[in-house]
Amino acid sequence: MALPEHRKQRNWGPRVNDIVWHGIPTVVMENELLRVSILAGKGSDIIELLYKPRDLDFTWLTPGGIRNPLAYLPSSPDREPFSEFYPGGWQELFPHGGVPGESNGTTFGQHAEVYALPWDTGLVRDDESGVSVRFTVFGHRTPVRIAKTIHLDAGSPGIRLEETLTNLSGQPVRAMWGHHITFGEPFMTPGTRLTVPDGLTLLAHPFAYMAERRIDADADLAWPVTPGADGSPLDLSIVPERGTPSEMLYLTGFPDETAWYHVEDPSTGMGATVRWDAGQMPYLWYWQEFGGGKQYPWYGDAYVIGLEPFSSMPANAFPDAGENPTSFTLAPHEARSFWLSWEVTDADRDASGGSGNG
Repeated sequence: MALPEHRKQRNWGPRVNDIVWHGIPTVVMENELLRVSILAGKGSDIIELLYKPRDLDFTWLTPGGIRNPLAYLPSSPDREPFSEFYPGGWQELFPHGGVPGESNGTTFGQHAEVYALPWDTGLVRDDESGVSVRFTVFGHRTPVRIAKTIHLDAGSPGIRLEETLTNLSGQPVRAMWGHHITFGEPFMTPGTRLTVPDGLTLLAHPFAYMAERRIDADADLAWPVTPGADGSPLDLSIVPERGTPSEMLYLTGFPDETAWYHVEDPSTGMGATVRWDAGQMPYLWYWQEFGGGKQYPWYGDAYVIGLEPFSSMPANAFPDAGENPTSFTLAPHEARSFWLSWEVTDADRDASGGSGNG
């Protein structure tokens, strides 16, 4: 998984290094504005998106933080080891999203399987214009290869991801595919606002994610203001205070080939814009955990939202994915490509003439 040792190295501008972090091989990409750390030894998880001018990391870390899955066995390996090893940050999810289930003649744990696998790395670009690293994995329970290249250009406050799924077998493979991107403290505070294109359709999870719901799931739902659980109008685009009940929702109906959202804390002027290929991932999962989960795995400590581009929904859609019309089939030897960009917006920097795409 190591990057080439014998290459010209820089300690300025765009640069890339590999380290071991909490026992996990990790790739660190950085430039003048951004440092991005990727756990090559665990799922290619992105566990640092540090904006240097404000020393602000946009990734959310769980209370347990980064844990090496090779260091110990999960307590329930056939059910939900994802939660035991979940560091926060950003995961690639394939071929399954959501609760444990069965498909393709085998069982899958929560969000299994590529989040837990070590990925190979290869250096694609390493010069003064930028750095690019390719991450590659082959499934244990699915005969599918994912090849993903992450680009960081000189002077850019964001990254771009380009990847391809390839079914290497002569059999069809049923799948879900998504990116589990989260935001939390220190970036996210009460009042942080989510902006999406006009006219999207809001869908509720089929049942309460935790003991209580934020919304009236039986009402006619609308974005951003929809009936709350108590019948009063609820603005879902604004992050509430700690202690608010948890919720799981979905947005779809993006009007263009490029889907996008922008999340910003108006008190600081800091935000992030995510854009992606809506053809491959037409859904946006909106996971909300504000301390309402009082038992495992959060015990009231989590204050986080997940804004997750996804091919399919809902998050319990894969107990029998063959009956779920939103899952997809990779035909024998079929390849599918996808792109996504993530970029910091800084009101102070933009006002002074810096670049941004907010």
